[in-house]
Amino acid sequence: MTITYGLEPDLGVDEFAHALQASGLAPRRPSDMARLDAMLRGAQIIVTARDEGRLVGVARSITDWAYCLYCSDLCVDSAYQGRGIGKALLAQTADAAPAVKTCLLLSAPGAVSFYEAAGFRRHEGAFVFAQRG
Repeated sequence: MTITYGLEPDLGVDEFAHALQASGLAPRRPSDMARLDAMLRGAQIIVTARDEGRLVGVARSITDWAYCLYCSDLCVDSAYQGRGIGKALLAQTADAAPAVKTCLLLSAPGAVSFYEAAGFRRHEGAFVFAQRG
């Protein structure tokens, strides 16, 4: 297994949808392909992890390039989880925006232990101020 990481601003929606499914994140994301495509096109940073060309992880983020970067999707194929790929995707994401002061994300309930084990600092002041169906 040789994992390669890269910036892929033109990641295809079909590959992204498959990565969400393979990671277990798909039930928490839209199934509408047009919406998934809009999510990709609206992201400023898309970092991928590939094993001999096969997509095994994605970090999709939005940023103002100065103060804040928000990673809205982090997914790693369940067959590849536990190998440091998620942590590396986040490191590559932060490296892609070196002037940004704060990089953050919201965790799915089942992923909290991953972020804690990876040494990320928990922020107790996160709030959802609007959520639409």
